[in-house]
Amino acid sequence: MRAWWAAVAATCTVGLALAQAPTAKPAPPPPLTIPDAPKPVSAKAWLVMDEATGKVLAGENIDMRLDPASITKVMTSYVVAAELQAGRIKASDQVMMSENAWRTGGAGTEGSYSGFEVNKTAPLEAMEKGMAIQSGNDAAIALAEHIAGTEAAFATLMNDYAKRLGMKNTRFANATGLQAEGHYASAHDLALLGRALIRDYPQQYAYNKVREFTVGPITQPNRNRLLWRDESVDGIKTGHHSAAGWCLMASAKRGDQRLISVVLHAASDDERMNDSQALLNWGFRFYETHRLYQADTVIANHKVWKGTADVVKLGLEQPLLVSTPRGRYADLKPQMDVPKTLIAPIKAGQKIGTVRVMLDGKVVVEAPLVAVEGVAEGGFFKRLWHEFLMWWESV
Repeated sequence: MRAWWAAVAATCTVGLALAQAPTAKPAPPPPLTIPDAPKPVSAKAWLVMDEATGKVLAGENIDMRLDPASITKVMTSYVVAAELQAGRIKASDQVMMSENAWRTGGAGTEGSYSGFEVNKTAPLEAMEKGMAIQSGNDAAIALAEHIAGTEAAFATLMNDYAKRLGMKNTRFANATGLQAEGHYASAHDLALLGRALIRDYPQQYAYNKVREFTVGPITQPNRNRLLWRDESVDGIKTGHHSAAGWCLMASAKRGDQRLISVVLHAASDDERMNDSQALLNWGFRFYETHRLYQADTVIANHKVWKGTADVVKLGLEQPLLVSTPRGRYADLKPQMDVPKTLIAPIKAGQKIGTVRVMLDGKVVVEAPLVAVEGVAEGGFFKRLWHEFLMWWESV
């Protein structure tokens, strides 16, 4: 009997010990391995870009000059929006569908059209939607003529704006994207353009997510089929003709992150759609965007000689954002490069140095450090005293 009770007691003791033993913590996951981006099947050039930072996450032949087809109309939208903002045209303007616009880009042509009646007017905003949603060549030409008199003159404006946006491998010959000699753009330039439209003119950008538009008795769908497949996609523009193949610049926003993809000269509508979807999914899965510093926020103080204040507050003119592989944010290392000796006066906004953000020993992003507040020159005796201290420190 005693032996039986001893066995029970021993079993309970072991069970209690097991119950009290600490639970082993799972091992931390290994660093995320980023696979190569899904390469489009036949496209001549492609990329995926982080819209917030402008960083190209992956791409191929991104600076190759190619015919962008109707993606051209994104620049037409940008110019229209800029002219509206400048007050040189109004949303209530009545835009004439000229015979030239109708014959060059209307229903009698092989290209896409909006259906506005020839030699009649329509509100400028309706023409914008006919161009953006239906990809109407006739609407694009009518808008160009309304703003600049002729489509050729409007193309000059397009190229001026392209230069301002840093589009180095782009030249526009028309407002539509119809095939023309000397009309080209690169995938990188088009992504910069899409980013600018999203940032500068969100109202015009929003037209691109509308799924269909009606002009008179004709209702036409948006040609960007990703709008139906992926709820996060809200733009931007398709393009197609025989020389350009099938093109698509798409953009999607998931949470606070937005990406832009560009696929140029694919072999089919299905390919450009599937390739764009794959690039967006890859970018969202393996990269993330972070805001490191706000604009005008003091991120460092630096000693100043001969000033009314002994330190200058340093910050950034623009928010500093960074694109990083997912899960690597904690590994970022900021570095500040500031001159050893600063002497007043220093003006507010004056560039003082540079802040660099490093990852694995490489610069991820950098931006100029500026004086958040100015520091005036000190009085005579302070300047004299600091002159002595500077000499003393140098000895």
